[in-house]
Amino acid sequence: MGKEKGFIAITRKYLKISPPQLLVLIFAFFIVLGTCLLKLPFATEKSISWVDALFTTTSAMTVTGLTVVDTASTYTLFGEIVIMCLIQVGGLGIMSFAVLIYLMLGRKIGFKERLVMQQALNQTSLGGIISLVRNLFLFSFAIEACAMLLLSLRWVPEYGWAKGLYYSLFHSVSAFNNAGFGLWEDNLIGFVGDPVINLVISLLFITGGIGFTVLIDLKKTKRFRELSLHSKLMIVSTFVINLVSMIIIFLLEYNNPNTLGPLSGWEKFWATYFQAVSPRTAGFNTIDLSGLEDTTAFYMIFLMFIGAGSASTGGGIKLTTFIIIILAVITFIRGKNDIVIFRKTISDSYIVKALAITIISLLFIIIAIFTLSITENQPFIKIAFEVMSAFGTVGLTMGLTGDLTEIGKGIIIFIMFLGKLGPLTLVFSFARRQQEQKIRYPREDILTG
Repeated sequence: MGKEKGFIAITRKYLKISPPQLLVLIFAFFIVLGTCLLKLPFATEKSISWVDALFTTTSAMTVTGLTVVDTASTYTLFGEIVIMCLIQVGGLGIMSFAVLIYLMLGRKIGFKERLVMQQALNQTSLGGIISLVRNLFLFSFAIEACAMLLLSLRWVPEYGWAKGLYYSLFHSVSAFNNAGFGLWEDNLIGFVGDPVINLVISLLFITGGIGFTVLIDLKKTKRFRELSLHSKLMIVSTFVINLVSMIIIFLLEYNNPNTLGPLSGWEKFWATYFQAVSPRTAGFNTIDLSGLEDTTAFYMIFLMFIGAGSASTGGGIKLTTFIIIILAVITFIRGKNDIVIFRKTISDSYIVKALAITIISLLFIIIAIFTLSITENQPFIKIAFEVMSAFGTVGLTMGLTGDLTEIGKGIIIFIMFLGKLGPLTLVFSFARRQQEQKIRYPREDILTG
């Protein structure tokens, strides 16, 4: 009886921690654990600093892909497996922590918690939360297994069974979770014109970036008109933004001797396609990004800020957040009061939330860019590109990551952490029930614009 009371007391003590705080603590725990594992003598081929180990671990847990040391030549097989496990936990676990926290503590998921889960995971009903988590893992492992088999058809004949299968597994996990970690020093530049690698890798991170709720919706609903508004927006906007990005990058980089210029027609197509779909989430690249035109780099910064879909493995402010803001502006210009899309009206609360996430994100990004402009002796466009890549948990770089100072590494580590946990933490923070304000103050207009 005494033991039971003691257990209950400890449980209640931990239950006093709010879900956002608990998420941060669990995430930080895995980062500390991963850092210690990567500092083990048999995890690296050569000694690395604690800061470099922390940077790699944070990049893996936040499924970013930025690296201050080359993954393949620096880490042993054990170290690479640790990184792959961190990627899997970071990509899938962070979305399931909200549910797993309550289940592991033996706490029933009440109405308020289900509302939070419904909002965080974009569900249309309060039931089936545990089923949803199960589907997340089943979908993920099934997709990664299929991709591994397809990639092995390409890499097993070239590298042999053991290395070929391992490379296929590592890149399947990395791509699906939008991590961008590769086992080649030049990422995927060596496969710029390979249709199998381009298609499989890109489909993996597009699928992971579109969001599990959309995949589950597609599984349940066969007709487009019957899909949820979130799924419709994600499918249509993903197709449009990828198509527009292909056209823009092709036109801007066609004659660039450092990127598309020397490639054949077929290689130009695949390189354009891959670089168009990668910036919002993935972190893989098939051309040298340090040679991009400044206009192309700026456009990619814009794509990285938008990011992937809600309840996905990607980062950024989220594509639906960006769409809501654009629709709100169009609605205002047209002199209408309600945002209507696909014959559905979007609540004003989502507009406020979208603006809050965007403004808070921009503030942190501006501060990070300003600080790095002081600490790093690098071109402004490279600094802005690096910061936005870290915030969007993308992992693309114009060659700045390896040259970062210790202070610069610390700033990018924080931005990666913020980029992965920020939006989700904000959503869970909104779950605190606020007492309705009984006092009303008189309204007064102010001048804007």
